[in-house]
Amino acid sequence: MLINLTEVLSLEGKAKSYEAGLEIDEFTCRLGSYKIIDKHPFELTVRNIGGRKLELSAFVRLSLIIPCDRCLADVVTPLEFEIAKEVDLDESEQDRIEQLDEKDYIDGYNLDIDRLVYGEILVNLPMKTLCKEDCKGICNRCGTNLNEATCSCDFDDAMDPRMSVIRDIFKNFKEV
Repeated sequence: MLINLTEVLSLEGKAKSYEAGLEIDEFTCRLGSYKIIDKHPFELTVRNIGGRKLELSAFVRLSLIIPCDRCLADVVTPLEFEIAKEVDLDESEQDRIEQLDEKDYIDGYNLDIDRLVYGEILVNLPMKTLCKEDCKGICNRCGTNLNEATCSCDFDDAMDPRMSVIRDIFKNFKEV
C-alpha cells in the first residue's frame, strides 16, 4: 500500500491518520518464508514536524506461522510492535549510509507501508521459536518427532565419528 505524503508536507504541524493494512501474505527473509495468517488493519499517523521531517507512528498486530526450532512443527507466532520513526526527506543517500539507516520505504513523496512493516517484522522476529517449552525435537538419526513418538535408534552409533576417540576413553574408564 502506497501513501502519498504531499498533503502532509504542505503545512508544518499537520497530521493525518490513515487506515492501513498489509498487502503481503508472506514474510520472506534469509531465514525462510513465513506465511502471515492474521493481519489486523492499523492506524498510521503521519505528522509534519517541520523542515521536511515527518514523524510516523503506528501499532501493528499480526501472526506468522514459523516452524519450531527443534521439531519443525508449525507454530502460530503473534507479533505486536509499535512503529515510531522520524524521517528526514532532505537527508541524502550518503547521510543514510553513514548512519546505517535504510529508509527503503520512502520513494520520493510516497510511503510504502509493506516495506515499512517488513523492516519492523524483521527486527521483531523471535530469536527462538518453540512449539512448547519442553519440546524434545526430532531424532537426528531417523527423523521421528520425539514429542509424538519414541524411536528405537541406537544413539551410541549415532555419535559423530570424530568423537570416537573420546568415547573409547570413557569406555576405558568404566572398566577401571
